[in-house]
Amino acid sequence: MTEEIAEIDTMVARARVAQEAYESMGTQALFDTACQAVAWALMEPQRNRELAELAVAETGLGNADDKFKKNHNKTLGLMRDLKGVTAFGHIGDDEALGLSTYLRPKGVVAAIVPSTNPLATPVNNTINALKTGNAIILAPSPKGVKPLQALLDQIHPALAKLGLPDNLVQMVSAPPSKPKTERLMQRADLVIVTGSQSNVRAGYSSGTPAIGVGAGNVVTIIDETADIAAAAAKIAASKTFDNATSCSSENAVIAVDAVYDAVVAALAEEGGFCLDEDQTARLEALHWHGGKLTNVLLAKDIDVVLAETGLGDAAPDGTRFLVAPQNEIGPDQLMTGEKMARFLALHRAADFDDAMKKAVAIQTIQGAGHSLGLHSVDDSRARRLAMEARTCRVIVNQAHCFATGGFFNNGLPFSLSMGCGSWGGNSIDGNLNWQHFVNKVVVARTIAERRPSLDEIFSDYWESHGR
Repeated sequence: MTEEIAEIDTMVARARVAQEAYESMGTQALFDTACQAVAWALMEPQRNRELAELAVAETGLGNADDKFKKNHNKTLGLMRDLKGVTAFGHIGDDEALGLSTYLRPKGVVAAIVPSTNPLATPVNNTINALKTGNAIILAPSPKGVKPLQALLDQIHPALAKLGLPDNLVQMVSAPPSKPKTERLMQRADLVIVTGSQSNVRAGYSSGTPAIGVGAGNVVTIIDETADIAAAAAKIAASKTFDNATSCSSENAVIAVDAVYDAVVAALAEEGGFCLDEDQTARLEALHWHGGKLTNVLLAKDIDVVLAETGLGDAAPDGTRFLVAPQNEIGPDQLMTGEKMARFLALHRAADFDDAMKKAVAIQTIQGAGHSLGLHSVDDSRARRLAMEARTCRVIVNQAHCFATGGFFNNGLPFSLSMGCGSWGGNSIDGNLNWQHFVNKVVVARTIAERRPSLDEIFSDYWESHGR
């Protein structure tokens, strides 16, 4: 057994001891207080500011002001969702069916943390784990080690005040490695994977029950009924937030022909610089090498993007993001895929039917199951997308990156991990939340028989089709 493997085995063993003690002393009140301790360890404004700045300095991704807001809002929203929720122990009886339902922890949770959200994601996972009586071991990306360690340096003393051990919330030691992560996945009781699709596949093949989330590649449709100015403002806010690190940031906008020119003008008003073919080609050459994303423009400030692309002189004052008009969609078209940078593709569609067809085509190539955006006052079109597109969320008239993971003005659970269902190769289709961290136990008692007659079940079938 290698030293790395032995280290992980020891870590998991310590987590099991801590989890068993936590569950044995467990009350929902204690679990809720532990969640508050973890949440405030990140949300306290001075700590949040320092950690957000450290995250950007270490990863080179995103914007410290936006990460500060994300850390605050995502954590506050999660705590709102969890307030008053019973997630442990007896939750109810159904006397008519003779059933009693109990919730129990999964045990030791392994959570793989992406470099794009080295603080908000692990805190979200940790709170969900502690709410439900679990221990958790976090595996950061190489660039996310220092921010996460700094966060744990705040979390551990806060938990100690409650009489809870450090081993309840652990981090894989630096430097992270593939053997360490693979062993952790194998030894844990539940694997949560947010990040690269290679990590998601590794989680699913680990032999441990795993929850992975699919690739983002959000497409947003603007139809002829939309408030064009409002749609452009929301798209711009979403595209630029945290320098487009979110998997829910718009990667393509499809405008129907009747409002296409108005959309281009409205995006320009919001700081969207529309590129010509040569400028787009220059952008593509920088952002992709061999079909893979490079780090040159990835989640960088707009000043860096303009400097690296040589577009600084051409870009109007107030440019916040780039708009690249496209005529083609396909696996060989770089602009069809996810970008994670301050630019988006813009497509023209003849009408809504054509827009929907193009949106589906894009997400069939990448992003199936994740989410689609729609700016429209025609609710029937949202319902059509729900039934005809391969997507688990249709986000209507909202800034997509804020809304998809839940926000204060919609009903989705606050989360940083969006399941994409079978379309995205995932085991879940909703937003990752506390309910994914529990085992349900049902006590079943005898009741009066409820056996139907054959006539009750088959009479309508016999009448129409015979016996």
